[in-house]
Amino acid sequence: MENVIETDRLVLRRWLDSDAESLYKYAGDPDVGTAGGWPAHTSVENSLEVIRTVFSAPETYAVVLKDADEAVGCCGLVPPGVRDSPYIKDCDAEIGYWIGKPYWGMGLIPEAVTALADYVRSSLGRKDLWIAFFDGNDKSRRVAEKCGFVYHHTESDGGCTEHFYVRRG
Repeated sequence: MENVIETDRLVLRRWLDSDAESLYKYAGDPDVGTAGGWPAHTSVENSLEVIRTVFSAPETYAVVLKDADEAVGCCGLVPPGVRDSPYIKDCDAEIGYWIGKPYWGMGLIPEAVTALADYVRSSLGRKDLWIAFFDGNDKSRRVAEKCGFVYHHTESDGGCTEHFYVRRG
């Protein structure tokens, strides 16, 4: 049975092929991808490929507005092996997220992250939860802080600087 997480305004559910157009509408904006370290989507077909590959990973959710039934962002667990940090243990989880630019500042991603964090702790039994973001991504820092994460450390690798925040279990 597939997992669906609901909040007051959102449904977090698996990505569907039918979400490709909506995904392209928001992930095609260079301001969205650049902050997260990925290139803007170039077409609906490109977005469909991302849905079928990257977004097919376990515990990766479309952030869907209940009122509009439209996927406007993504929130999920970073798959094992993607991150090589000595601080993130196997019993921990890292949460990644983004939302389309028209929805910035509306509190939707903090709502999604909080719901996902509650699920990860209660249903998956993960201990410490992590969020990492690139230097200068103040929006992601604010999300982390709103969701109860606190600064832990900074890592630099080949010119990329990432800040790590943790919420202890």
